[in-house]
Amino acid sequence: MKFGKEYASQMVQEWQEAYLDYNYLKSLLKDILYYKQKNIAEVPIGLNLKRSFKKSMSLYRTFSGLTSRLHSPRASPNHHEDEVILVSDVGSKQEEYQTMFLMSSEEGGDNEMVFFKKLDDEFNKVVNFYKDKVKQVKLEAEGLSRQMDALIALRLKVHKPLRRQRLVENVVNLELNGNSSPLKNFGKEDGQHLDAIEEGEMGGESISDESSSGDNEPNSNNHKAEEYNPASLRFLNQVKINIEPETPRSTLKNVLNCSLDSDLSFSKVELKKAEEKLRLAFTEFYQKLGLLKNFSFLNQLAVSKIMKKYEKITSRTASKSYLEMVDNSYLGSSDEVSKLREKVEITYIKHFCNGNRRKGMKSLRPQAKRERHRVTFSLGLFTGCSIALIVGIIVSLRAREIISSEGRHQYMENIFPLYSLFGYIVLHMIMYSGNIYFWRRFRVNYPFIFNFKQGTELGYRQVLLVASGLSVLALAATLSNLDMEMNPDTKSYQTLTELVPLCLVAVVLLISFCPFNVIYRSSRYFLLKSVWRCFCAPLYKVTLIDFFLADQLTSQVQALRSLLFYACYYGWGDFKKRSHKCHDSDIYQIFNILIVIIPFWARFLQCVRRCIEEKDSLQGLNSLKYLSTIIALVLRTLYDVRKGTTLKIMAAVSSGLTTIVNTYWDVVIDWGLLNRNSKNAWLRDRLLVPMNYVYFVAIVINILLRLVWMQLVLDFTELPFLHRRAFIAVVASLEIIRRGIWNFFRLENEHLNNVGGYRAFKSVPLPFNYDDEKSL
Repeated sequence: MKFGKEYASQMVQEWQEAYLDYNYLKSLLKDILYYKQKNIAEVPIGLNLKRSFKKSMSLYRTFSGLTSRLHSPRASPNHHEDEVILVSDVGSKQEEYQTMFLMSSEEGGDNEMVFFKKLDDEFNKVVNFYKDKVKQVKLEAEGLSRQMDALIALRLKVHKPLRRQRLVENVVNLELNGNSSPLKNFGKEDGQHLDAIEEGEMGGESISDESSSGDNEPNSNNHKAEEYNPASLRFLNQVKINIEPETPRSTLKNVLNCSLDSDLSFSKVELKKAEEKLRLAFTEFYQKLGLLKNFSFLNQLAVSKIMKKYEKITSRTASKSYLEMVDNSYLGSSDEVSKLREKVEITYIKHFCNGNRRKGMKSLRPQAKRERHRVTFSLGLFTGCSIALIVGIIVSLRAREIISSEGRHQYMENIFPLYSLFGYIVLHMIMYSGNIYFWRRFRVNYPFIFNFKQGTELGYRQVLLVASGLSVLALAATLSNLDMEMNPDTKSYQTLTELVPLCLVAVVLLISFCPFNVIYRSSRYFLLKSVWRCFCAPLYKVTLIDFFLADQLTSQVQALRSLLFYACYYGWGDFKKRSHKCHDSDIYQIFNILIVIIPFWARFLQCVRRCIEEKDSLQGLNSLKYLSTIIALVLRTLYDVRKGTTLKIMAAVSSGLTTIVNTYWDVVIDWGLLNRNSKNAWLRDRLLVPMNYVYFVAIVINILLRLVWMQLVLDFTELPFLHRRAFIAVVASLEIIRRGIWNFFRLENEHLNNVGGYRAFKSVPLPFNYDDEKSL
């Protein structure tokens, strides 16, 4: 792989604007090469030979001069005889490097001057960005050190505080008398695994401080006495605990202005929760330091590569001076990030892993997920089985003439809605797997945006594997339940086959809530937790995954109705005779309306909370959009049940207005397109897909599929070649496809917004809140 592609693949995508623009610099070198090739062709042959001889002599002198400088004490290490540039720091308050090209008077020198000017601008941009980020992580390190002080003090308080205080006093006295004490044995006396922890507690180390030099000072004993008491219980008087997760109960208490007990009670439960939060904070902080270190390395390597290309094209010597400047700059000489990484490793291993380095480094450096062959094999197997089952169903329909049988209508009204539920789910999973594939292809950082735990996010193959496995179960059940003839004696169907759909739903639910670590347990629980947060809106703080999932549920209206139909069909219907009176029940009709508006109501409440918390008027408008959608759905459902000209007009008008508003919101707000002042006509300034026509095609498809649901109001559901239930299923499937297309461009826009703000890390809440008004 060429360096340019490798360089782009290893970038932190949210920081890509801060990296050295390697491709543009390479294009400038191509211009220089083109100019030289053009002019060499016009120069007489004798002059070309003279230049070639001069070039070879220059290369020889450069080599001999290097060897002589290595042995000559008089030679200056910063002086290069054949260098054609001079690099200097011209910044007064901050580093700013400028290169003087000494051969500008030569033919083609202007192009080389442009190259060095651009190279200086790019390098200064990199250095300034790196400085800012290092300042930020140093401030975060200080904050984490204060958090560790409070945690250590809490540990001392929780684990037999009186004995710990006496141990501290004994250790201090021993040190003042010049004796030593085996600190590691203290914790074992109590049966507590605190040996390595106490060593850190009484050692007073801080991840944000430099190495201590107290031994060289005259009052070293006093310093040792202070050093052994960093975790004094005075810290506990200056902090408030912040370990309670956000729950509906805590939200209601805040709304009702009920005071929440946030003081420390010095319990082991508090200690455990605080440790979990700090462990996560240290892990995220370590990952950030790793990305910063990689940022520094990649940019230095890019400068080195581009200078080598320059020397190869121009046959000049310039890289030594420039690379020496890079090495002496803050980017090349600063080791603060490396030191912080080492201190984080030591602190994390000692305080959270009981001194087990292997365990600590495994937590700090999680291994990347590897693609397994068994996933691909199983995916191929299930896909083949699904295709075979589809063929078997088609053959069975044709051979048994089921389509023209008398029980066709009864089957479509009773059994088809039961199995269509699984079709909606499988189709949505297929669309999501396609989204993942294209997000990865165009380098959209979807694990960070969705706040997935590192290493647990599913790839498109894993999602397709689950979808194909579910499709095999559903298709096999459908094939076993294609009987259209009832028993003439009992006037009913076989009980076992009629219970197959219910058993299938039970299997899916059991797998979803299975507590064992099978079938991607972490992803299943993440999904269930997010669904719960959606249904409990607005009692939880709204995150992107919450409203993104709620939007997915708004496209699964027919799936929700199928779930309701399950309850009615098997609860109050006569499933043995494939008959029910659900649609004649007023209670069922009320629930049919309520279950449809649940996801839209959840989105409405989420928008209201965001509008209040974030002071964002746009979210207020978004809430009105969902409220109008709810009104349109209610009117459309009422018209579908009771008919009538008035209801039809009201449903058509409300649906039409809602369709227009939702379409505009999709394209302009969610996708960020149709910007008339954009560099890309009527799109947006930054695009990830190189083919602009893809965006226009997506806009047209979104508009057309938004209009499809209007046919349900205009009575276009009765087609001679397609049953009404099948037509509704087709419309629902088209809505799922529209949502899948919407997903890609919505997340692309979110990714670009994160890139614009250089947001590449999760914000982790810390367990302790310091009272800044009190001195530490």
